Amino acid sequence: MKRSFRTALPLAATLTSAALLLTACGEGAQGSAGAGGTGGPVKVGLITKTDTNPFFVKMKEGAEQAAKKSGAELSTAAGRFDGDNEGQVTAIENMVASGVKGILITPNDSKAIVPAIQQARRKGVLVIALDSPTDPRDAADALFATDNLKAGELIGRYAKAAMAGKPAKIATLDLAPGVAVGQLRHDGFLKGYGIEEGDPAVVCSQDTGGDQAKGQTAMENCLQKAPDVNVVYTINEPAALGAYTALKAKGREKDVLIVSVDGGCTGTEAVKSGRIAATSQQYPLAMAAKGVDAVVAYAKDGTKASGYVDTGVTLITDRPATAVAAKDTAYGLENCWG
Repeated sequence: MKRSFRTALPLAATLTSAALLLTACGEGAQGSAGAGGTGGPVKVGLITKTDTNPFFVKMKEGAEQAAKKSGAELSTAAGRFDGDNEGQVTAIENMVASGVKGILITPNDSKAIVPAIQQARRKGVLVIALDSPTDPRDAADALFATDNLKAGELIGRYAKAAMAGKPAKIATLDLAPGVAVGQLRHDGFLKGYGIEEGDPAVVCSQDTGGDQAKGQTAMENCLQKAPDVNVVYTINEPAALGAYTALKAKGREKDVLIVSVDGGCTGTEAVKSGRIAATSQQYPLAMAAKGVDAVVAYAKDGTKASGYVDTGVTLITDRPATAVAAKDTAYGLENCWG
């Protein structure tokens, strides 16, 4: 689920780039499941935060597979950078104009995207948020996502068990203020470890933006503040690998427990090699595939997805802890992304 959680463009450039980013597959496909009441294939839109992050590449792959299977026509678009709300708004408008029956979106800005989503819904378009909820959550018809609170809770429980009663000095390497995914994972970790916000066991907290270089800097800062850190929670695996680099430079990589969230292939390999102790794996392919299926069902018989659909999370580690269910890295590498 990198799990785990950049400059504005002039409007004209954004409009042009968003239009260029729109692509389609499955054109001309026929079949009863793909009929949207017009005799042609159901048109489905997928809008991701970016088109370069491996998580969203895997999400697009899942949507393409599901669209091909159901005979739907898939259009895709993405922000030019993480945080590009304007580009996503333009993509929604373009997709609505093209006649999509439903839009799947990973919001770059959970609040700012809401007016565009509401406008699409008023025109009869089913809108499903993937991975990241809108704010408020019911601004979209449904949310298909990892239970990020559970993802954090799993690694918190694991860390607590792995420490086996040893006093913890915890560093939390978080995402950024006000981002729901990051807050849920952070809160879940604390819950799983059995502590609350403000507990003295947390000796350092730094934001990383989910970036490896920033994760390294954050860990360096924490080591200056609290050299005796022995547990590190990270928002995602790039941040975890940055933390590992900083710890290794100080000769601490073998005596500090690092736990994370996402389950990407690079991160899962890091678990296998022992650089990360455990990670909570999420499944972007399943999010998008279930979303496409929901739009096709809506077009076919009016069945409208609603509420929250949990797309699953699994603790991955080769060093299992007592009473914490987990799968090994062989399973993780079979189901990873990126």
